[in-house]
Amino acid sequence: MTAYLERLLANHLPDGRGIEIDLGAAVAQAYDRVEHCFAGIRRKYYNVGGSIAFDHLNGDHMAAFLYFVANSAWQATGDTSTPTKLFGLNKIMHGLDLFYSVRMPEVFLLVHPVGSVIGNARYGEHLVVYQNCTVGADAGIYPTFGDGVILYSGVSVLGRSVIGDDVVFAARSFIVNADVPSHSVVVGQYPSHRTLENTRPVRQRVFEPVSG
Repeated sequence: MTAYLERLLANHLPDGRGIEIDLGAAVAQAYDRVEHCFAGIRRKYYNVGGSIAFDHLNGDHMAAFLYFVANSAWQATGDTSTPTKLFGLNKIMHGLDLFYSVRMPEVFLLVHPVGSVIGNARYGEHLVVYQNCTVGADAGIYPTFGDGVILYSGVSVLGRSVIGDDVVFAARSFIVNADVPSHSVVVGQYPSHRTLENTRPVRQRVFEPVSG
């Protein structure tokens, strides 16, 4: 996989600058993180009979993997050049804007994330992000998410928004500087959005508990 990533970077971002870090070490760390992440996802393309089913040709898998490699490299070395290239490669391949310094949860799920911008918010575990979602700042302040949140297609969560646990954002819902209580479904657009009761816990329908 290390050689494969090197070829992808050389082909898609041919700036003539070599990789100055131990990319293999970052790839190894990313594999460990993928294994932990995918072990907690209850979907047939992720966890098959207890075996992790990572596939580099599955765009959702590869989008998460590229983030893990970039983030692992940045955390281990402080280098920004190669993580920035990996971030750019993820945008080229999957249309996903997820910067290497964003602190994602250990267990999360990307579902066809093309067009999504996942900003520097505070994320709880068991996050699900679909396509064309935006998590961003207002006046430099980002949202805070609890455990078990689903952002369906076209959702925007901006600013000083505090999201509780077990919250589902319906497609095309939008909030800015607004709090959402736990166990809610958000529908509509701010300031006319509404919160309904969520009767299907996110973790139970999407994730399995991760041991260890």
